[in-house]
Amino acid sequence: MSNPNGPDELEGTEQPFVSHLVELRDRLIRAVIAIGICFGALAFWPGPAALYDMLAQPLVATLPEGATLIATNVISPFVVPLKITLMGAFLLALPVVLYQLWAFVAPGLYTHEKKLVLPLVVSSTLLFFVGVAFCYFFVFGKVFAFIQSFAPKSITAAPDIEAYLSFVMTMFIAFGASFEVPVVVVVLARVGLVSIEKLKAFRAYFIVLAFIVAAVITPPDIVSQLALAIPMCLLYEVGIWAAQIFIKHTKAPDEEGVKPQ
Repeated sequence: MSNPNGPDELEGTEQPFVSHLVELRDRLIRAVIAIGICFGALAFWPGPAALYDMLAQPLVATLPEGATLIATNVISPFVVPLKITLMGAFLLALPVVLYQLWAFVAPGLYTHEKKLVLPLVVSSTLLFFVGVAFCYFFVFGKVFAFIQSFAPKSITAAPDIEAYLSFVMTMFIAFGASFEVPVVVVVLARVGLVSIEKLKAFRAYFIVLAFIVAAVITPPDIVSQLALAIPMCLLYEVGIWAAQIFIKHTKAPDEEGVKPQ
C-alpha cells in the first residue's frame, strides 16, 4: 500500500543501517580477539606474576630492605596479576583496536578528512604510550623516593597490592591523557573552534590550568605535580606548532579556493 502522505524519507535506509551494525560488530569482535591473543601471549610469557613484579619494581626499589608489598584480600594474589595482564594486553593491542575504529569510520570521510584523522589516530596512540612510559620510567622512581624520604623511622612501609594497582592505573591514565594535549589543540584549531592566535594568547592561562590539573590528579607531592605540569606546558606549545601544519595540509578543496570536481 502506498503512503498517502508521499514517499517515506526513511524508506530503504534499514538495510544500510543493519549492514553498518554488522560491520561494527565484526570490528569489535576483531578488537576483542586481538586483546585476547595479547592476553594469552602475556599470560604465557612473562606471566601475570612477573608482570606485576615488573610493575611494582619502582616502588619495591625504594622500600626499606626486606620490605615487600602485602595482600590484605584472600584472592588478591590471583586477581590483581590478572588485571595487570589484561591492562597490558589492551595496551599491546591498542594499535589494532584503533585501526578497527579507523577502518569503520574511514569510508564515510572525505580525502581531506582522512588526511586529518589518520595522523591523529596514530599520534594519539604514540602520545598515550609515551605518557605511560614517562610515568613508569621517570615519575614513579622520583615520587616513591620522595615519599619514602618523609616516612618516619618507626613505620614499616608495606603497601597493599590492590591499592598500588589503583594508584598505578590512576597515574597511567592521568599521564597518558595529559600527553594528548597536542591532539586536543590540533583538533580545536582544525575544526575552527579556536584560532592559532587565541591559542597563543591562552598560553599563560594554560600554564596555570596545567598546574591546577596536576595538583588535583597527582599525589600531594611537588615532584609528581611538576612532572605532569611541565610536560603539559611543553606539549601545548607542540600542539600550537602542529596545528599550523595540520591546518595547512588538511584543507578541503573549497577552503583552498579550488572548486570540487
